[in-house]
Amino acid sequence: MADSPGRIQWHPGFYGAAELELRANKLELSFQTEIELSKKPLRVDLLIVRVKPGAKIENEVGRIFKDYNIIEYKSPEDGLTIDDFFKVLGYACLYKALSSTLDQYPEKEITVSLFRDTYPRELFRALEASGRTIEEKYPGIYYISGMMPFDVQVVVMGRLEGAEHSAFRILSGNAREKDVREFISEMQKLTDPGDKNNADAVLQVSISANDALYEGIRRDSDMCKALEDLMQDVIEQREREAAEQAAKQAAEQAAINKTLSNIKSLMSTLKLTAEQAMDALQIPSSEQAMYMREI
Repeated sequence: MADSPGRIQWHPGFYGAAELELRANKLELSFQTEIELSKKPLRVDLLIVRVKPGAKIENEVGRIFKDYNIIEYKSPEDGLTIDDFFKVLGYACLYKALSSTLDQYPEKEITVSLFRDTYPRELFRALEASGRTIEEKYPGIYYISGMMPFDVQVVVMGRLEGAEHSAFRILSGNAREKDVREFISEMQKLTDPGDKNNADAVLQVSISANDALYEGIRRDSDMCKALEDLMQDVIEQREREAAEQAAKQAAEQAAINKTLSNIKSLMSTLKLTAEQAMDALQIPSSEQAMYMREI
């Protein structure tokens, strides 16, 4: 599910891209990440709930959606095997079965979507060999039918077409300059703070995976300015958070320095040991080791 430490953290970028892709229906949808299915570590990457039943989803990626939509995202380093496919179907079954009331999530209102950057050739071969049918409903969007408990689609993000899918296409280790420029141009039109944060999440991941590409784009003064403008609100927020954190750390250090001064003063004037001075100042035993290192 989640990315491993030391690897590019693809999932936050994917969550941001999913919200951007479906922002035309943001009032009809609720996005919930890493939903725990039980007390054991079983998690759905993303659950998209249609909060207005019957609402039509504008984006092709969401045309299959019903009221409860289970989303699995595979980062570029991950495979997508037939076992992965059935694991996600299993998650959807558990989501239905572990509901708090009987048939709280009707089978006919659940869908499953699997997202991946590249074409899952081996998976599709295995599905066809088992009698399932694969239909490319839209470019890069494949509907799976035949012996399926739910409506299922596989979205190959690298094969999606159109500017509305640029957020998904740049979540790749081999992003194309055309797609990046298209994404930046589209995102400049954003006004909603939440959308801007999602765009930043996508960019952070895409930049991490495509350093050389973005270095080239930054040499284009117009694109460089567009990148700065797009990320400005987020940059300012991070600067504020960094300043607040620095101020907090400075205040904590000042308090430590004052306590150290008091300890040393007692040791000097009353000829106390460090431990006796700290006891006199009622310094908790859990903190005394820290002060001992500074004396």
